[in-house]
Amino acid sequence: MNPFWLGPGAAARGYRLDGRESVGSTMVEAARAAAAGDRGDLWVAALNQSAGRGRRGRVWQTTSGNLAASLLVEPGCEPALMATLGFVAGLALHEALSAVVEPALADRFRLKWPNDVLADGQKMAGILLEAVPLGTGQSGVVVGIGVNVVAAPEGVPYPVTSLQALGSAVTAPDVFAALSERWCSAFALWDQGRGLPDLLAAWRARAFGLNGPVRIEQNDEVIDGTFETVDETGRLVLRTPENRRIVISAGDVHFGAVRTLRS
Repeated sequence: MNPFWLGPGAAARGYRLDGRESVGSTMVEAARAAAAGDRGDLWVAALNQSAGRGRRGRVWQTTSGNLAASLLVEPGCEPALMATLGFVAGLALHEALSAVVEPALADRFRLKWPNDVLADGQKMAGILLEAVPLGTGQSGVVVGIGVNVVAAPEGVPYPVTSLQALGSAVTAPDVFAALSERWCSAFALWDQGRGLPDLLAAWRARAFGLNGPVRIEQNDEVIDGTFETVDETGRLVLRTPENRRIVISAGDVHFGAVRTLRS
């Protein structure tokens, strides 16, 4: 039984949906579809995921009733721009969540660089990208999205929450339908990377921790400073106490007093 549905705009644009009650990993299923010759624009969504994963091979727990969704897409851009699809997904997810909850709750959502959605500084959703070959012969991307709808994972080293804990009664299918719609508008704004400046401006307007203290861990190095901005390519710009400007492409991020390390 498929418990999900596409938003009408997504369906009209030709997106397809493989919705399930339970799956090992929506990202794995989307990658399998690509290996079998799928041309993209395929969503795989599930209410329960037994083998999900987050960044750098970490486990992503998906309690039954939460949302696990992955989109197989052909970005049609230079390889260097593919990573910026994370900002497309972040903006789309922020707008989707804001659309299905009460306005007062929507005001508490923020985007954490590079790939999370927070509520009151607590992680509520995560995004992961993986490159895959498509049946078209072009490069594709699987955009994996996990949302804590009914429950947050236990035993993680950073603050977490769920929509239910925040007082919302929306369901995973509600969130997914809105997400499929907002993805279309954010992806159109991105426009194969040509609209990246406008997309990043919209992302920055929803960013968590701007102009506040930040700590970056890269391998064995720790860098402290102020989160100044996200630059024109999506990299985090940190200003050190010595007034040096450092550009960060990847790393574990700790904003202010909110522990988000290893997120």
